[in-house]
Amino acid sequence: MPRLFTALEIPRDAALPLSFLRGGLPSARWIDAEHYHLTLRFLGDVDAPTADEIVAALDRVARAPFSLSLRGVGAFGSKKPHSVYAGVEPSTALDQLQGDIDRSMKRLGLPCDARKFVPHVTLARLRQPKVEEVARYLAGRGDFRTPSFTVGRFVLYSSRDSVGGGPYVLEEAFALRAPRTGGVPIGAAFAGAER
Repeated sequence: MPRLFTALEIPRDAALPLSFLRGGLPSARWIDAEHYHLTLRFLGDVDAPTADEIVAALDRVARAPFSLSLRGVGAFGSKKPHSVYAGVEPSTALDQLQGDIDRSMKRLGLPCDARKFVPHVTLARLRQPKVEEVARYLAGRGDFRTPSFTVGRFVLYSSRDSVGGGPYVLEEAFALRAPRTGGVPIGAAFAGAER
């Protein structure tokens, strides 16, 4: 059974500055740049028929492309940090896309993700780090920011059961497109009202 999750890919222009954040933490196992992603919804281990239903449901998600940028760094696990990440500039469009995916998976009967959605890109997993080393690392990189990039699709990845960090296999890609509004383009209904 594949372990599936939906995500946004991180384009090369944003992955390069992320890769410059590597180093300076002895306890870190750094994620390879080609595996950087922003998880939208963890789906877990599913059988083949459920995977097919997931793909069909995700294909119906309709959201327009949007811009996104990464900002700041942080750590998960305040008393015992277990990973460091790059944060994401607040984005209503990102929240709406994630919400659409989450609702479509709930309709399929998949269990809710127990964790609150906190958009981020994991940079490294930590093994028994010293809290002061993590604090020093974060303090030295708090002004991190990438230029904005266009999100034109989201993807479905599979992963093997491991400690995280890949390898991930791209199973499907779903182009972002504006939702259809019916037979009349927006604005056309009002074009004659000015006359």
